[in-house]
Amino acid sequence: MSRTAVLLLLRLPVLLLALAAGAGAQAMSIRELRMLETNEKDGKAYASYYLVGVLEGLREGVEAAQRNGQKPIFCVEGRRLEPSMARSLYQTELTRNADSYEADMPVQLVMSGALKNSFRCTR
Repeated sequence: MSRTAVLLLLRLPVLLLALAAGAGAQAMSIRELRMLETNEKDGKAYASYYLVGVLEGLREGVEAAQRNGQKPIFCVEGRRLEPSMARSLYQTELTRNADSYEADMPVQLVMSGALKNSFRCTR
């Protein structure tokens, strides 16, 4: 395992604790994610972890909504949706719909759009 991966794993509990403590804080914007990627030493890895968290959070939200009898915003329906797909879903959505997103919009909005477009409900 690389030194960077080990350092990230060691910092992960601290990062998760910070995220939990700041749960009332606003979501990261597209601009902030870009700045994280370019200005931090391990920014690209941190941004990837953030995108995976957003993906998993949205998926859990949809599953909770379904359990409560609400209509989901996207449906996996047995198709492949893995954490490793988070960055490509995000980038593809930004590229396809560049005119729809401004830099100060939340990353969750982009990921939600990506999942709605890629995993349309057929039932």
